[in-house]
Amino acid sequence: MKVGLFFGSFNPIHLGHMIIANHMAEYTNLDEIWLVVSPQNPFKEKSSLLHQNHRLELIYRATEDYEKIKPSDIEFKLSQPHYTSHTLAYLEEKYSQHEFSLILGADNLSTLHKWYNSEHLIQRYSFYVYPRIGHENMPKNLLFSQSVELVNAPIIGISASQIRKAISEGKSVRALIPEKAWQYLDEMNFYRS
Repeated sequence: MKVGLFFGSFNPIHLGHMIIANHMAEYTNLDEIWLVVSPQNPFKEKSSLLHQNHRLELIYRATEDYEKIKPSDIEFKLSQPHYTSHTLAYLEEKYSQHEFSLILGADNLSTLHKWYNSEHLIQRYSFYVYPRIGHENMPKNLLFSQSVELVNAPIIGISASQIRKAISEGKSVRALIPEKAWQYLDEMNFYRS
């Protein structure tokens, strides 16, 4: 089985994440998309991060009606910091029958050289890259790499930080979050200062 790993803080998951995941599931050769909740991204501040179990619950609720999109808490079991190469090594050992690829935005492709063990990742794995606003100029050396496939997915202008800010200001974000996830977020009063 070909599994696309879509890593993220998902703080919170929103329709942009779901549109990209669904597009990858339906318009590429990937059989399943796993939304991998990162307990702590080494490049992000931890202060506004909702507890990992709550973010995972939001994803469970958002994906329960999608056959090809699954939540993953695999990084909860691994020691910190969470480097993608360590996670992939663990997944390959645990699920040796699967073939893993990475799904990432063009913005992340531009900073891939900063990732721990990036050369190994580029040589060993396939990357499915979706467009991001403001990141049209991607590294030429990676664009022509056989390991990188540019996927003409919809360009989504929704961000989790905008959603958190709107909630803290008392604005409604219901239209931006999958309904079942929004219900949980609303019940729990997340991101309201």
